[in-house]
Amino acid sequence: MAEASTASNAQTGILGWVERTGNKLPDPVFIFFYLIIALVVISVIAAMTGVSALHPTAVDAETGGALRIEAVSLLAADNIQRLWVEMPKTFTHFHPLGYVLVVMLGAGVAERSGFFAAGMSKAVKSAPKALLTPVVALVAMIGNHAADAGYVVLIPLAGILFAAAGRHPLAGIAAAFAGVSGGFSANISPGQLDALLFGITEEAVGASALDPSWTANIAGNWYFITAMTVLFLPIIWYVTDKIIEPRLGAWTGGATAGAGSGEEIETQDEAAASKGLRAAGLAALFVVALWVLMVFAPGTPLIDEAACEAIPAADCSIHSELRPLYQSLVAAFFLLFLLTGWAYGRAAGTIKDHRDLVNMMAESMKDMGYYLVLAFAAAHFVAMFGWSNLGLITAVHGAAGIESTGLPLPLVLGLMVLFAGLLNLFVGSASAKWALLAPILVPMLMLLGISPEGATAAYRVGDSATNIITPLMVYFPLILVFAQRWKKDFGLGSLTAMMLPYSVWLLVSGTLLIVIWFYLGIPLGPDAPVGYTMPTVTP
Repeated sequence: MAEASTASNAQTGILGWVERTGNKLPDPVFIFFYLIIALVVISVIAAMTGVSALHPTAVDAETGGALRIEAVSLLAADNIQRLWVEMPKTFTHFHPLGYVLVVMLGAGVAERSGFFAAGMSKAVKSAPKALLTPVVALVAMIGNHAADAGYVVLIPLAGILFAAAGRHPLAGIAAAFAGVSGGFSANISPGQLDALLFGITEEAVGASALDPSWTANIAGNWYFITAMTVLFLPIIWYVTDKIIEPRLGAWTGGATAGAGSGEEIETQDEAAASKGLRAAGLAALFVVALWVLMVFAPGTPLIDEAACEAIPAADCSIHSELRPLYQSLVAAFFLLFLLTGWAYGRAAGTIKDHRDLVNMMAESMKDMGYYLVLAFAAAHFVAMFGWSNLGLITAVHGAAGIESTGLPLPLVLGLMVLFAGLLNLFVGSASAKWALLAPILVPMLMLLGISPEGATAAYRVGDSATNIITPLMVYFPLILVFAQRWKKDFGLGSLTAMMLPYSVWLLVSGTLLIVIWFYLGIPLGPDAPVGYTMPTVTP
């Protein structure tokens, strides 16, 4: 019965059209492949017709005027040679690749040792009944650091806990799904997603050559994603308790209705898990103390005390000296996840010796196999976009076009959020979408006075809000299975309808947040202003 309902809902209405249209799209890897072919054709035509633009900051050394950027054919001999000769370099120098793999080496241990799952389970199970919804939502948003564990562990567990409290289990599943996926970018600290997105942002800035001095800071959206957490938490709480649960009605099925609900998540005994969590807490304190020591100890290895010697005094700030600290955060999160996962595993008995540790790190790299293939395709698309100069030319003319409309910059950011949210209905991968958009949007917004951090923050809002209503989201079928354990005829349309209020509220509130943030000029993170002024570049 559930299967028939799912099939029926999947073929009707707007969401049925989204699903059918999205399913017709090729895999993101081949989307990049087709885009590269189209890019080659467009570059040839653009070069033949003399498409160009004046560089907004670079000065021509010969004339002293603005440097003219001309479209370059990707079939030119030097570009063909560059493609084949530099292929290994193009792939391995793709910034997101190193960032993500380093963080995932540690996160893989934390996930496979059971640390992430135990931490989320402990937090949610200890919540008072009156605060069950906000605790589930908060743990879900923080649980984004746990990647798959947030979906596989927390969402079914939330259903069980709501049922045990006499509340509708589908409301628990909805609240957890809204936190993990709708609040995908919200968190109280940077993590894997920040490494991924800022790596792509850095690649886009580098390809545009607008600001060679700009480097990615994994904490560049830290303040903003923390504000998202504070904003989204009461919204998810309100929507769950005041909109979703009343519509579901009273739950009369008991705490164990639905065969198989949650047996798979009870994998460790409570005593071992508690012992492991205490050990992981000590390991986390050690990592924090180590980084504090490297900031304040003699020699200050993470403070560049000579940073201001080579720049004008007016441009110098404490953030200039702290740049090595910001850039070390990728390594800090690697070590944090690795040591907490290792400490938990040793204490809980899930890691017996160093071979288990190495195997967990190796397994996490196996899971990154698809990402490596996607990164290979994305790396070449972004690089070739830069070689053709089409990205910068498009950004210059696009920025001029937006300026001519007279639209306020905050409204431009808001429209970008809505565009990212719409695209998210058809392309589920966060990295694929940003790799497609960043080469044009990041330099275009820089020309308009919006920093790369601001562009990344706006994208994150749109990318998060619509995850929970698109059937193409990779975990959508799994959530449907969790829901059907409690209500057999719960179909695809039922799940989408249940999550739609969350999506609307999160999209509207997130858009307002980024617009107000820009109006107030609040930094998005340490050394990360939302506004931007480009330096003059002499090639």
